[in-house]
Amino acid sequence: QVQLVESGGGLVQAGGSLRLSCAASGLTSNNYIMGWFRQAPGKEREFVACIRRSGDWTSHAGSVKGRFTISGDNAKNTVYLQMNSLKPEDTAVYYCAAGSSFVWPSTRPDEFRYWGQGTQVTVSS
Repeated sequence: QVQLVESGGGLVQAGGSLRLSCAASGLTSNNYIMGWFRQAPGKEREFVACIRRSGDWTSHAGSVKGRFTISGDNAKNTVYLQMNSLKPEDTAVYYCAAGSSFVWPSTRPDEFRYWGQGTQVTVSS
């Protein structure tokens, strides 16, 4: 059974930083793509970043490129999202996801089969 558990969310002032972690268990293949999505109130879930579990390919949404960085530690089965220069518009629930799509990059929620419970990130102005 696959489980994804996010942590690291919280309240931060604009311009600050946070690092989200996603601890994965039950993934038996290296062919998975791990992703981060976010959803603000009243908005659709949107792609933030993804990484190939078996390699170092990464992709970031244009709105976060240069500010956010996705990385992974396969030994710890953990994926990170380092978020710098945070803005109030980054406020959302952030979700970790895992999928076995062979499409790269995977940016649609329906390309990911497994989801974490989400962690709240709030950026004050």
